[in-house]
Amino acid sequence: MIVRAEQALDHSLPPAEQSPAELHRAMRYAVLGGGKRLRPLLVYAAAHALGEDGPSLDAAACAVELIHAYSLVHDDLPAMDDDALRRGRPTCHIVFGEAMAILAGDALQALAFEILADDGSQRTDPSTSMAMLRALGRACGAEGMAGGQALDLAAVGHPLTLDELEHMHACKTGALIRASVQLGALVAGAGGGTLRALDRYAHAVGLAFQVRDDILDVEGESAVIGKTAGKDAAAAKPTFPSIIGLDASRARLAELTDTALATIAPLGKRAELLEELALYAAHRHY
Repeated sequence: MIVRAEQALDHSLPPAEQSPAELHRAMRYAVLGGGKRLRPLLVYAAAHALGEDGPSLDAAACAVELIHAYSLVHDDLPAMDDDALRRGRPTCHIVFGEAMAILAGDALQALAFEILADDGSQRTDPSTSMAMLRALGRACGAEGMAGGQALDLAAVGHPLTLDELEHMHACKTGALIRASVQLGALVAGAGGGTLRALDRYAHAVGLAFQVRDDILDVEGESAVIGKTAGKDAAAAKPTFPSIIGLDASRARLAELTDTALATIAPLGKRAELLEELALYAAHRHY
């Protein structure tokens, strides 16, 4: 499925030589330079758990990954996290300059919605398409990723409670992970209790992913995790280890993972990929 996602992403992006070439090169650099592809895999996994494997999944998978890539480009900018390393390579603004990196992020966000709205398979009914667009918009707006980023910036140097930290990360990281699962489920025609159960799974996975990220910031090495280790602590950003300690962070990670797995257990073998992705989010080394 990673190969499927990579091929779909490559096909969705403008050719590097097409004008404006520098912008298109920056977009391709930001998207195709490696990455876990967790979000597109969650799109595929949620749909597969419900018996769907059609071409509409590719549009949804590309859309969530393009949004994720844009968020990383902007997150690395000097005005935000000011990072020079991403996925083991120089960040987009280091290679292409700040102005082009900003434009690349803007263009990737717009392209995500264009792809999702212009699904060439013609298999998704209009009401479902609108629900998918609404879900993605909510996930990356003020109630989701952008809002979480604003909370993150405001929290630097200030103590947060565990509930406040989890709310911030449920927006900043978790919202797009939840949208990925929701998009896959919507393509598969899910609704009601099934959609709510998958959302509970995605909420737990999204928080678990962030807890693991915070643990890696303490224990990981830059060469392995592909970004600057120890940067959160150096910037006085609130993290799970800084608020509750490493042992309690590991316990919270285990609790969230158990919740995710228990939620999808009724789906049986159809949910094997969802299970694998939950375990990956909790135990990854980068």
